[in-house]
Amino acid sequence: MALRPSSPASSLFSKKKQPLTTAASYLSAVHEADQHARARSIDRSSSPTPNSTPALSLSSSVTASSEDTVLHEDDESGLNYPWTPPTSEQVFSTVHTEFGHCANESYRCVSQHDYANPVKEKEIEEPPYYILITTYLSYLILICFGHVRDFFGKRFAKKYFTHVMSHKGYAALNSDFDSFYTRRLKARMDDCFSQPITGVAGRTVVTLDRYSTDNNWTQIYTGTKTRVLNISSYNYLGFAQARGGCADAVEESIKRFGISTCGSRLQGGTGELHGVAEALVAKFVGMEDALISSMGFATNSTFIPALVGKGCLVISDELNHASIRTGVRQSGAQVRMFKHNDMENLENLLRDVISQGQPRTHRPWRKILIIVEGLYSMEGTLVNLPRIIELKRKYKFYLFIDEAHSIGALGPHGRGVCDYFGINPRDVDVLMGTFTKSFGAAGGYIAGPKTLIDALRLRGQSGAYAESMPPPVLTQVMASMASIMGVAPPTSQSSKSGVMSTPSSTSTLRLGYIESEEHPCPAPASAIPSWLSLPPHLQDGSEGRTRLRRLAFNSRYLHAGLSKLGFITYGHPFSPIVPLLIFNPGKMSMFARMMRARSTPIVVVVVAYPATPLVTSRVRFCVSAAHTKEDIDVVLRACDEIGDVLDLKHSHGERWAVDEICKRSVELVEGVAAVQAA
Repeated sequence: MALRPSSPASSLFSKKKQPLTTAASYLSAVHEADQHARARSIDRSSSPTPNSTPALSLSSSVTASSEDTVLHEDDESGLNYPWTPPTSEQVFSTVHTEFGHCANESYRCVSQHDYANPVKEKEIEEPPYYILITTYLSYLILICFGHVRDFFGKRFAKKYFTHVMSHKGYAALNSDFDSFYTRRLKARMDDCFSQPITGVAGRTVVTLDRYSTDNNWTQIYTGTKTRVLNISSYNYLGFAQARGGCADAVEESIKRFGISTCGSRLQGGTGELHGVAEALVAKFVGMEDALISSMGFATNSTFIPALVGKGCLVISDELNHASIRTGVRQSGAQVRMFKHNDMENLENLLRDVISQGQPRTHRPWRKILIIVEGLYSMEGTLVNLPRIIELKRKYKFYLFIDEAHSIGALGPHGRGVCDYFGINPRDVDVLMGTFTKSFGAAGGYIAGPKTLIDALRLRGQSGAYAESMPPPVLTQVMASMASIMGVAPPTSQSSKSGVMSTPSSTSTLRLGYIESEEHPCPAPASAIPSWLSLPPHLQDGSEGRTRLRRLAFNSRYLHAGLSKLGFITYGHPFSPIVPLLIFNPGKMSMFARMMRARSTPIVVVVVAYPATPLVTSRVRFCVSAAHTKEDIDVVLRACDEIGDVLDLKHSHGERWAVDEICKRSVELVEGVAAVQAA
C-alpha cells in the first residue's frame, strides 16, 4: 500500500509549524486550507449549509503549543477541518476531529416517546427470494470448496496442515467446525475486522495501513496512517475526547489518586472516588443505590448468579447479550426464552410457568426474574417497556433491564429507556448499564434498592475477585455524567438529611435518596468532589443537552435516509444503532472495503453468522453526537453508490434521490418523528 500523497491543505499547514496564538489567525489559516480543499474537489462545494460546521477553534484545554492547533497532518480527505468556513462569532470547545462542530440549531431534536400512542414494532421487510437463494448458495459453495481444499490439503500439504490444524502433532484445542469456519470463511474477510487504530476514537479515527499477501493469514503494516470517518464506535455522546473539561478532570485525578487501587473492592481496592461515583450513578438513574464494576461483561456474568439460583426461573429475551446468558448459566436457575420483543408470547409463557411451577415437583418458583435489554445492539430495537410494566403489575415478577446501549443515549435527559418512555425507574427492580458507550469510559453498574445492592456487594463475584475500577476511569464517569445532568449551584443545596455533604479527602460518602426529590434533576454540587472543576458549558448541562439532541437528530436522519434510499434496515428510528441488511457474505466484505477505499474513507462494522442468523448479514452503523450533519451526508452518499453496485436496495417503500434527502434532512427527521408518534 503506497503512502498517501500530501494534500495542498496539509502542505500549507506543514509550513506553519509554529503555534497559532490567536483565534483569529487560527480561523484564517483553517479558512485558507478549506479553500485549497474546495479547489481540489468540486463536489465538496455543492450546496453547503450555512453555519452548519464551523471550523476548528481552540479547545478549552488546548494550549498554544499543542499540536492540535497546528494541523500539520497529511490528509486529503478533509476530515481535519470542517466543510464550511466559520464566522468570527463561532467559538467551540472541542477539537473538530474528535467532536465535530455544528452550530445549526435545526440539526437537533429530542429523543422522547409520544405517551398518547402505544408502542409499535417496526414491520420487518423481507428481501426478494433470489437474494435468499443466492445467499444460501454462497454459503454452500464456500463450505463445499473449503472441505475439498481440506481433503486434498491433508494429503498433499501435510506440513502446512500439521501446523495449522494440530500444532506439532497435538489435537486442535478448538472444535473442527470452529477451525473450519475460521480458516475457510472468516479468514477471507479478516481485513475487515480488528483494524488497528491510533489516537482518539472520536468523530474520526486514524487507522494503521496494512495489507496481506497470503489471504489474510498475516497482515503487513506499511508504516503509514489514514484518517477515516468513524461510524463504528459506541461513542454515542462523543465524550471519548483527549481534550476538554472531562480530560482535564481525569488528568487532575491521576495527580491526586494515581492510576490504580491495586486490589478488589472487598480487599483494599475501594477508594474515596468509588463511593462518590456510585452515589452519582444512583442519582443519575433514579435508584436508591448503585454498585460499580470494572467490566461491563462481568457486571452481568458475575451479579446475575447472586440474584437467582436453584429453584428460581429466569425468563430471557431470545436476543439477549452473551453476558446475560453466561450469568444465567452460572446461576443454576431454570431459564425460558420468549420471542424477541413479543409481549403476547411473553404473557403466554408467564401463564404457563406460573401455573405449572417447577419441573417434576410443580412447587412454586422461589422467584421469577425477567431479563431484557433496553436497546438491542445487533437489532437496534427498543424494549416494549410500557407493556412489560403492565405485565409486571399483573403477574408480580422481578424485572432486570440491561441498559448498556440505552443509558445516556435515549430520553430527553439521557436517562435511558425509562426516561424515553416517561416511566418511573422505581417501577424496575434492577437497572444495569455500562460506561463504555455514552460516557467514554469503562466498566458497568447495577442500581436498585439499597438492601439489594448491599447484598450484591458481598455475594457478587466481582467484589471479591475482580480489580476495582481505576480512579481515572471513575473520574471520567463522574465528569461526563455530571455534564449530562448539569450541576446545581452550591447555594441551592438542601441541608436535609440524606443529601451528601461535600466530599473530603479522608472520607467515603454516599448520596442518599430523598423520595420527594424530582427525577431527573441536576446533580447537587456536593455530589462531585470539590477538586473536580468543570468548564461552565459542561457544569450547567448545556453541552450535555446539546449532545443528546445532536445524537437524536443524527440517529433519526441516518435511519430515515437509508430507508428512503431503498435499503432494508432494522431498529427503532430513535436508536443510535442502525443495522443495514446485506444478506450475502461476499457483499459484506466488499461493502466494508469499498467504504474504506472512498475519497473520504469510512470505517464500518460488518456482522455475520454466528453473531446473526445465517441469512441476515449486516453492516451496523453506530451514530454519535460527535458527527455533523455533513458526516451523515457523506455516509448516505457512500451507501447510495455502493448499494447500487452491490444490489442492496430491496425495500418496497418510497424512494428519494440522495441529493433530495440531504437537502430535506430536517423535514425528513420531523416526518419520521411524526410517523413514529402516529
